[in-house]
Amino acid sequence: MSDKKIGLFTGSFDPVTLGHVDLIARASQLFDQLYVGIFYNKEKEGLFSIDDRQDMLEEALKELANVKVITANNSLAVAVAADLEVTHLVRGLRNGNDLTYEVNLEFYNKRLNPKIDTVYLMSANQWQEVSSSRIRELIYFKAAISDFVPNSVVEKVEKNYD
Repeated sequence: MSDKKIGLFTGSFDPVTLGHVDLIARASQLFDQLYVGIFYNKEKEGLFSIDDRQDMLEEALKELANVKVITANNSLAVAVAADLEVTHLVRGLRNGNDLTYEVNLEFYNKRLNPKIDTVYLMSANQWQEVSSSRIRELIYFKAAISDFVPNSVVEKVEKNYD
């Protein structure tokens, strides 16, 4: 086992927000390698296809040399992390509700793989209210989203939903 610190930040990223980008950029400074995992269930329909999500994320994160976007279907993050020799799961917190959810998740992850720790990063104040579900709602109603998402998302929406 190497001494490299390897992180895994997971989500559905449907779509990626500027809050996600901020957390990922900050997390990338903590690790030698950071994987950003798009986790999805084939049975559940998202607004954006997995390929579109991957394209938007890769474009938004292209300046971060140690970040690699991956996808995982119907997999536990802790199992994917073990396969990638991840040392830390990275989770973002916007509020107390997120903390309650994440602490419960960490309880199980730690039992499934005691070698992997979880690191929590608080969302920056300006992103604490931004969520992918609200962005999907704004897209549905054709409202402006450019203050909340990377340009790669705005471009995809303009191309596919206008």
